Amino acid sequence: MRLWSLHPKYLDARGLVALWREGLLAQAVLRGRTVGYRHHPQLLRFQALRSPVGGIAEYLRFVHAEATARGYRFDGSKLSRARHSGQLVVTRGQLEYEWTHLMAKVARRDPTWRLGIANVRRPVAHPAFRIVRGGVADWERP
Repeated sequence: MRLWSLHPKYLDARGLVALWREGLLAQAVLRGRTVGYRHHPQLLRFQALRSPVGGIAEYLRFVHAEATARGYRFDGSKLSRARHSGQLVVTRGQLEYEWTHLMAKVARRDPTWRLGIANVRRPVAHPAFRIVRGGVADWERP
């Protein structure tokens, strides 16, 4: 499971579809509707929220918006109606780690897409996140 802290605009088609599916899985886990992945480190930042389900739903709303803008038809009815106000926090080090990870993945599966994002020097975060100083997150498994 990879719930990117990067803005979904950087994800290639396969990455965006995978994020949607994995985000829906995360939502099911946070709702208590599945026994697997309950302790997955990617969920820690959502589990710490007052409304974990609201947090993942807000995160997925931005993914849905990106998919819609690209002409994809992700089923928005699968999103929880729960809400979360405020932003999650991501460190600059975590964002840079994810950028390097994404660039390696995209280089293998969609080199043309990688060329289109190769000039990005300082990637922006997913809109659900606010960037703060710091290194790679403790929960990350490099």
